Amino acid sequence: MPEVELRKLQVVVEETHHEGGPVAATPYRRAAVLAVIRNPFAGRYEPEIQGFMDDLRPLGLTMARRLVDALGGADKIEGYGKGAIIGVDGELEHAALWHAPGGYAMRELIGGSKAIVPSTKKVGGVGARLDVPVTHINAAYVRSHFDAMEVGLNDAPRADEMLLALVMTTGPRVHSRSGGLEVWDIKGEDGLR
Repeated sequence: MPEVELRKLQVVVEETHHEGGPVAATPYRRAAVLAVIRNPFAGRYEPEIQGFMDDLRPLGLTMARRLVDALGGADKIEGYGKGAIIGVDGELEHAALWHAPGGYAMRELIGGSKAIVPSTKKVGGVGARLDVPVTHINAAYVRSHFDAMEVGLNDAPRADEMLLALVMTTGPRVHSRSGGLEVWDIKGEDGLR
């Protein structure tokens, strides 16, 4: 398979201290890491593309390490998500190649997470934005951790590029009070509850 050609890497960290209510004792932190790479399949249909997932694994680990470091360590991570925007000379299926390398990289560094890593993808032009869904790392039904982080870059993806994204968070939304399964009630058996 082709070599991964990285053009750009960005890490963004956001802290929310309040949402109009009282100031949180600990700010809610979420972070995204974005990588812009050349799409080796742009401009043509390629029947065999699965091998590129193996090529993306080292990039996935590098990106996940950046996020863990930016948020203060693996023990701080409570939520995660991933996504991809494919430039207009590619196809949606190229984004699916990010599922395993991105998801497994985060799970490997966090260690022991049970929930599937939520994901989104689309084909878009330069400057396209993507809302990356976030759920709790061990129980997808924990409502307090349902979130999304909008990601994108003003100069990507170019027509022959992929923008790959990983997102991690450090806890529930500030002022979460929507009920449902709570963190302290997680059984941790099936990744859902």
